[in-house]
Amino acid sequence: MLIRGRLLREDQASTVEVQGGKISRIDRGRPAAGALGDEALVIAPAFIDVQVNGVAGRNVNAANVTASEIAAIPSHLHGSGAAMFCPTVTTGSAEQMIRSLKAIAEACRDPKVAHAIPGVHVEGPYISAEDGPRGAHVLQYVRDPDWDEFRRFQEAAEGRVKILTLAPERAGAIPFISKVAASGVIVSLGHTAAEPMHIDAAVKAGARMSTHLGNGAHARLPRHPNYIWEQLSKDELWMGFIADGHHLPPAVVKCFVRAKGLDRSVLVSDAVALAGMPPGRYAGEAVFGLGDPREVDVSPEGKISLAGTPYLAGAGLLIHRCVENIPRFCGLPLSDAVRMASPNPARLLGIHDRAGSVEVGRSADLTLLRWDADRQTLKVEATLVQGEVVWSA
Repeated sequence: MLIRGRLLREDQASTVEVQGGKISRIDRGRPAAGALGDEALVIAPAFIDVQVNGVAGRNVNAANVTASEIAAIPSHLHGSGAAMFCPTVTTGSAEQMIRSLKAIAEACRDPKVAHAIPGVHVEGPYISAEDGPRGAHVLQYVRDPDWDEFRRFQEAAEGRVKILTLAPERAGAIPFISKVAASGVIVSLGHTAAEPMHIDAAVKAGARMSTHLGNGAHARLPRHPNYIWEQLSKDELWMGFIADGHHLPPAVVKCFVRAKGLDRSVLVSDAVALAGMPPGRYAGEAVFGLGDPREVDVSPEGKISLAGTPYLAGAGLLIHRCVENIPRFCGLPLSDAVRMASPNPARLLGIHDRAGSVEVGRSADLTLLRWDADRQTLKVEATLVQGEVVWSA
């Protein structure tokens, strides 16, 4: 297969040749008859979203979630230009979380699903119990870190847990972080009300990331010090953040990216099962699982919140909308926005030897984008996974 378009940061069009699911050749400037695409398209590495709770009615955390439902999620993400994602298992009973992890592991027995899931993100249950930092996580299931329980999580996932979000102020969190980090799992700080000393200790123990920084936080904070400034100041921490226009104001996104730098910034969608659904009020179980008594509102703009509260309940927009917003919010080129959604998460996850770049020998996971620089609008024209066109506009 031949693909025609411009590579990021390059002005002239190139032809990318794909064979055996990998990029076999890149010819800069040479036209190719019958190639997919055109000289106005941008050929980018497909996006990697490290925080996806669900989409299009598919809920990673549903009480009765099955492997087939997990396996259906990638096809709903391809339209956003994503080829890989980390299914995100959130705070619940040990039994429910293990059920979700087992469903993911079973789904990954299909090689195509395994390719789409480079790791699992476990968000909770070792998070703050306070309103605000806890976000939409269910209070009754929030608890202190438990190494034996985490080992059961990892066993259920068949070793696929790659990211664990926790609050470092919980009892026993610091020695727990040391053990988790030593096991090769990325410890991410999130849903936390930590004091600066907790964050400092967590980083020294091996924490490497901040989960959706600026969200899962109090509505009002001390001017300084506070746990947002403290995490921004730690060069050791990667920053995950949601640039959908609902979770963070544009000025905050711009300041966060400037403070953390391009090398450590990772865009995430935090999409939930109601992402892409029509606006209206839904039963909370659509997001949180069977029997949850809360209700959730979906706005016409895709904002998802707990009914009657200012608290967000996940995101209704997918990763390409976050990519689209970065040039608008930060004054950065599209190439930098893509960097935060593909090369950077690939490096974070340790899969940059096979994903996250358009290079000979890499897996042909590509997204073809049409970018209007004047209007700053982005359209995904096609997504390829291992050289196969899995979605086209």
